[in-house]
Amino acid sequence: MLPTSKTNNRPTTTAKLTPFIKPLCSLNQPAKYLATLSTLALFASAMLTPLYAQAALPEAIQAALTRANLSATDISIVITPVGDKNASRLPAPIQVINSPKQGISNSHIDSQPKSLSVDNVSADPDSIKRQATQNNQPKEVTVYQSPLITIEKQTIKQHEKQLHAYTDDPYTYQSLESSPSLLPDDGQSVPSAPNQNSENNGSNVTTNNIKISFSPLLSHQADIARTPASTMKLVPSFIALDTLGADFVWHTRVYHTGIIIGDKLYGDLIIQGSGDPKMTHERLQQLLYKIQTAGIRHINGDIIVDSAIFKNVSKDPAAFDNSPLRPYNASPDGFLVNFSSIGIQSYPLDNTRAQLTYTPQLANYQLPSMINIRSAACGQARYSLAPQWQPTQLTLNANLPDSCGEHAFYVAYPDAKDFAARVITSKWQTLGNTLTGKVISQEKPYLSNKNIKEGKSPRGLAAIAISPLPIVSYPSLNLTQQIYDINHFSNNVMTEQVALSIGAYDNAGINRNGINSTSINKAGSDKVNANKAGVNKVDVNQESTDKDKVIHQQATSLYRFGRPPATDYSQALQAINHWWQTKLTTPPPHLTNGSGLCRDCTISAENLSELLTYAYEQPSFDAYVSSLGIAGVSGTISAHSERLPESQAIGRAWIKTGTLNNVTSMAGYVKGLSGQDYVAVGLINSDQALNAYTARPVLDAMLDWTAQH
Repeated sequence: MLPTSKTNNRPTTTAKLTPFIKPLCSLNQPAKYLATLSTLALFASAMLTPLYAQAALPEAIQAALTRANLSATDISIVITPVGDKNASRLPAPIQVINSPKQGISNSHIDSQPKSLSVDNVSADPDSIKRQATQNNQPKEVTVYQSPLITIEKQTIKQHEKQLHAYTDDPYTYQSLESSPSLLPDDGQSVPSAPNQNSENNGSNVTTNNIKISFSPLLSHQADIARTPASTMKLVPSFIALDTLGADFVWHTRVYHTGIIIGDKLYGDLIIQGSGDPKMTHERLQQLLYKIQTAGIRHINGDIIVDSAIFKNVSKDPAAFDNSPLRPYNASPDGFLVNFSSIGIQSYPLDNTRAQLTYTPQLANYQLPSMINIRSAACGQARYSLAPQWQPTQLTLNANLPDSCGEHAFYVAYPDAKDFAARVITSKWQTLGNTLTGKVISQEKPYLSNKNIKEGKSPRGLAAIAISPLPIVSYPSLNLTQQIYDINHFSNNVMTEQVALSIGAYDNAGINRNGINSTSINKAGSDKVNANKAGVNKVDVNQESTDKDKVIHQQATSLYRFGRPPATDYSQALQAINHWWQTKLTTPPPHLTNGSGLCRDCTISAENLSELLTYAYEQPSFDAYVSSLGIAGVSGTISAHSERLPESQAIGRAWIKTGTLNNVTSMAGYVKGLSGQDYVAVGLINSDQALNAYTARPVLDAMLDWTAQH
């Protein structure tokens, strides 16, 4: 971990003493008196600087620091009132009550899936059609109007217990699978939960011209840049909402070359990736089913996956913490499938063996279906199964612990593009379709067919260029739904996809459907010009080649002109910095990626506080705050009530947490008992060996203290 400065950017003591020194210096005193004054100033600086750094903290927070063996220099805190307590913009508080009876039955908990959805050898097209119809539409959410939501403590405990017993990676599981929400639909505040006291209960909130500005309730070392861990996700997630809009969707478009005769394509199928953060294996199957219903079941050619929207974003999955198998280390990609992760489900058959199933299936890759059982505790996949990806097969180097039972492990595949190609091949075959060529995933556009690439002139039907319009345009889940996964489950690779998308789509020429209207108009005029050029070229130069014709014809396709510009990390981070400098007053944080999975990323508590305060007044705030975990109830802050059972923040704080070795952090919103809303930010960095979980009660105390106001 990079050392954090404890004195940078503070007002110096010398500056504070300047008003007193200046009058003395102007009295034309002998030099010896000036030297004495200089010595006194240095002495005062040495004495006062520690007092400034060790500013008094509330007793509860200081006591928690002492118990964690930390000092006040290890923490930055900013707590600031926001808004008008008579018109709160926070969702309704949740009251957690003790269960009146034992053996509670909760329909949402009882419906917890017992196994992963396994790819069927022959999928039911009607079932896929129903799924496509249901999942392609934005979710209709009932706005909850009651001032208070009540949930039983035992319900929360049962939910957490079942989740952790079922899988070693609950956040990946909840992001990938269609898991039921802990809260009932009428209590779920996604995407919008306006407070009943607010005059405007619509999704678009018009802010007042006069803004209320508050002094911080507590400010301690607010301007020190620290490693934030996953609280950094608050930055790109809100900037995306503010620039792209809460209803923004990514469109994956499918084109083809050649010609379709019957249900057979004589040419290549082209899938143009859009950077969709959540192309799960189920949604990929729906996309392929839409291609099938568009009239293509057999392809006499290749399937080309164009992921060129993101360039040079692949990373070494072992670079950060030497855990390349963990899904949180997966690389972003222009066509990211299932977070490049496979779910391994174990089913014990007897005391000696267990059956294994995999979701999704990988074409032309061997996955062991049986495993022996050993006597051991069930840990993470890297310990329990010791998996290793070989060129053509997955090797499990340890037997399954008998305590696992039916259990789900998630393992990341090392190559996003190879993973996508294998899953597409498997899904295409599962739908009963055929492919004479292969699936090729590449980080560049499809410029011409393979004959031209080989330097040969195209012949026959293969000379027909890319279709002018897509045969399928498949929308993603909207940004509000994606941001919920990012902040509630702290999904790293989804955050990277969104951060990169800011660089790609935050462009005046790109509308909210991702279409460059200027380019479309240009494509239309270019088509006319190309046709004219083609006629003139034949008349003047009879040596025109088929290759030239193909290039001219491709210029008329939306595939070439409807795409957003390719982006990389530097361009995306530049767009984020530009937004910060335009909208806010504090210096921008230092980002090297968007997820916070980095040691060289830094941000101050003052940075986060200003961002959260600004967000509170914006139209997209409902989507933003609803994406955060609820203290003691859900998300990564659900264990707050176990660490601090009597906390007043339970059900009253919407928080993003962050955890790395030597780093723990929390940032979000708290509704005080007085009715006042607060922005609360706490960042703890320690140079000594620190178990981040022992430091978390310090920030729990911060939330409790805030909620009491």
